[in-house]
Amino acid sequence: MDPIEFLLEPLRYAFMVRALITSLVAAIVCGLLSCWLVLVGWSLMGDAVSHAVLPGVVLAYIAGVPFAVGAVIFGFLAVALIGLVRDTSRVKEDAAIGIVFTTLFAFGLVLISVTPSDTDLNHIIFGNILGVGPDELVQIAVLAAFVFVVLVLKRRDFTLYAFDRVHAYAIGLNPRVLGATLLGLLALTAVVALQAVGVVLVVAMLIIPGATAYLLTDRFGRMLVLAPAISAICALTGLYVSYYADTAPGATMVLAQGAVFTLVYLFAPRQGLIGSRLVVARRRARDSSTPAVAEDTSGRPG
Repeated sequence: MDPIEFLLEPLRYAFMVRALITSLVAAIVCGLLSCWLVLVGWSLMGDAVSHAVLPGVVLAYIAGVPFAVGAVIFGFLAVALIGLVRDTSRVKEDAAIGIVFTTLFAFGLVLISVTPSDTDLNHIIFGNILGVGPDELVQIAVLAAFVFVVLVLKRRDFTLYAFDRVHAYAIGLNPRVLGATLLGLLALTAVVALQAVGVVLVVAMLIIPGATAYLLTDRFGRMLVLAPAISAICALTGLYVSYYADTAPGATMVLAQGAVFTLVYLFAPRQGLIGSRLVVARRRARDSSTPAVAEDTSGRPG
């Protein structure tokens, strides 16, 4: 099979075209948001929100409304409950996150087990990107576009919030509002990625691209470009591999991201486990040869 045929073969099917668009949209917005989540240290919060939307999706199915409606409501509810438990008790934030997201996730599993349905609701847990319909694609695109625009327009404020909240407050910004806005965008982004990889793997799409880009550059502006690009390339690669190897699309996309992170973790020039040592070794070898050259030069007759 020639390369062009290899690329075009999956696109002959409408469901694969919708899956391709969905995966790219989800990957780009997740990759962009992941930059701030990594810097702020909200990996566990991303996990909490992605799992907490499960009962909202099931209740939305029961009520006959779009899944996104229930998911968004429970995403915001999870964030509010975590803040309530943290601020009104001696329980620390990480414990509050664990309590809220596991309870809501368990509630969603119970609802799935008792809800009679002609639709396999388990795809909410593991994703069903090949089953995305035209209406669902529109919902995903609208939510992703909203998140993307807000992140781009407020990127300077969010970046200052991530690096120095005291300075942000000193220049007139409200760190609480910025934090709440980021959490709200996190809830919306979890809904976007839900259809692609399911609630179990959403956190991977929200963390791995940003963590990978963080190992590749020290400049946040470059991170904002690298993370979505890495995420999009992995999404495309995973989708094509899943088509030809007959594997689960969502899991394969996340596996591709994990593979890229592993390569960067090992071989990144500055931060890589092996790459950084090679750079240091080359630098030492170059420095050790410099004095000999200098001595030879100084010893020449004037």
